[in-house]
Amino acid sequence: MSEAIKGNAEPRELTYVAAITEGVREVLLEQSNAFVAGEDVAGAGGPFGQYSGLLTEFGEDRIVDTPISEKGIVGLGVGASAVGCRPIIDVMFVDFMGECMDEIANQMAKMRYMFGGSVTLPVTVLSMTGAGMSMAAQHSQSLEVWLAHLPGIKVVMPATPYDAKGSIIAAARDDNPVFVLLNKVSLGLKGEVPEGTYEVEIGTAEVVRPGTNFTIVAISRMVHEALKAADTLSELGVDVEVIDARSIQPFDTDTVINSIKKTHHGLVVHEAVEFGGIGGEIVAQIQDKAFDYLDAPVGRIGAPFSPVPFSPALEKIYVPDADLIVTKVKETLGLS
Repeated sequence: MSEAIKGNAEPRELTYVAAITEGVREVLLEQSNAFVAGEDVAGAGGPFGQYSGLLTEFGEDRIVDTPISEKGIVGLGVGASAVGCRPIIDVMFVDFMGECMDEIANQMAKMRYMFGGSVTLPVTVLSMTGAGMSMAAQHSQSLEVWLAHLPGIKVVMPATPYDAKGSIIAAARDDNPVFVLLNKVSLGLKGEVPEGTYEVEIGTAEVVRPGTNFTIVAISRMVHEALKAADTLSELGVDVEVIDARSIQPFDTDTVINSIKKTHHGLVVHEAVEFGGIGGEIVAQIQDKAFDYLDAPVGRIGAPFSPVPFSPALEKIYVPDADLIVTKVKETLGLS
């Protein structure tokens, strides 16, 4: 369980998708100037059911189906947030960010700075990311590094139901644009989620498995693969510490560096294409701040430099998994 601010009630189990719904609902109850807008969010309850029941509870003025225009949806979010609303904007798949990148990169990310802080942009953008559902090359990408590269944007990637709910609430309370990138393969994942409101602090990583002689920093769904790999490696006498990054912009460098100083070995794992991925940045930060503590080069694992294949068999090979992590750790440590 995260060390974030917890609600007063006892936790119960929810699926990842139900935690998303509950997080959005808590925001709408808390903030009278919040609304949800996007394609199929109202009548259909979202393409994955993540907004189910919200139209009935809050009405069509606050749960708004939009035309199929990501440019218009994000433009709505930017404009509404600049004049006092706190919108939750749904971009159905992260792959569609290309349709609205001008609004994101040149307006959303820069307006608060360019207006000298006289306006805030408390807009939350929810989007689905990742492969594993045979949705092919245009609906399966992991493009978080596009967004993390933009000063003025925050990017969180919750791996658990607890973090999904708490990250949405934290994002909606933030006065800056926050992208909450949700993993669609994790929608059925169950975990403990308290009732009521709580925040998962943006920019704070979590040590989800303490260890003494190897650090794995994992992003989003790869957290679960890293934990599986850690179980396997423990049988070989390797005590792995697993860190859930949770937020990639801002990134919690201190938690990672403190772990590296203890374990002296590191590996970064993400589902995005390895080349140019956030893993390279994390490795560079470790090299800059903890080089003298390393007993071996820091490794990284990501997807091959290829579009995501539609074929389930090829997609399974494409997405990093626990077996690949185990192999990489063994190579680093010189284990046969």
